[in-house]
Amino acid sequence: MSNPPMYGELAPLDREAHKNLKLDTAKPVVSRVADQNSVFLAAVEFGDACKEFPIVFVRAGEPGADGKPPVAPLAVLGLKAGSNLFVDGDKWNANYVPAYVRRYPFAMARLDGNANNLAVCFDSKWEGFGETTGEALFNNGEPTEFLLNARSFLENFEQEAERTRLICNLLVEMDLLQDMRFEATLPNGEKLDVEGFLALDEKKYSELPDDKVLQLHRNGLIGLIELHRLSMGNMNRLAARYAA
Repeated sequence: MSNPPMYGELAPLDREAHKNLKLDTAKPVVSRVADQNSVFLAAVEFGDACKEFPIVFVRAGEPGADGKPPVAPLAVLGLKAGSNLFVDGDKWNANYVPAYVRRYPFAMARLDGNANNLAVCFDSKWEGFGETTGEALFNNGEPTEFLLNARSFLENFEQEAERTRLICNLLVEMDLLQDMRFEATLPNGEKLDVEGFLALDEKKYSELPDDKVLQLHRNGLIGLIELHRLSMGNMNRLAARYAA
């Protein structure tokens, strides 16, 4: 089982092996994302995220039958690898926290490579887990309300991730994304050069025939595209935050 960014070592929860396991929810998890300069963002989050983070797209996988690789949206949190400009010690300095971060230290994972075999997993390396302090995960062998709520959040996250994948497939199919780069010169003369991401191809978007525009509208993509475009103004705000 591979470990996604933020996670030390994912392990499936077992009602017998982990019958006494508890999670200390008072222990801040922000440190786990301090070295992540971006995180996955579901389409449903664009409305909140666009107010604070640039929303970009990246290639995420092998090319399909059409020769085009799938893409995924990210919230940009820093302009350099290993740097998150929204983490200050144990504090998250933004109004919105992406669901990818909020689900930690739990995650859904496919066991044995079986897409239909999803299990609730936890980061066994997270120091918030123990058997003495915190929220119990099981009671007499049954999931507690706390764990059921966590599972519900994870299931919703997976559903929205799948919806986002389908939306991104349509953007790729319509060839509406292009390679972009961001350049800025800071007051001290330092130059920033960020590349490796995709953004809306404004020319192709403006030249779409009416039937394609209608297709985007009916699939709810026009609103998402506008939120993406709006969010790109946050690149300059990130540069100012970096300079500060």
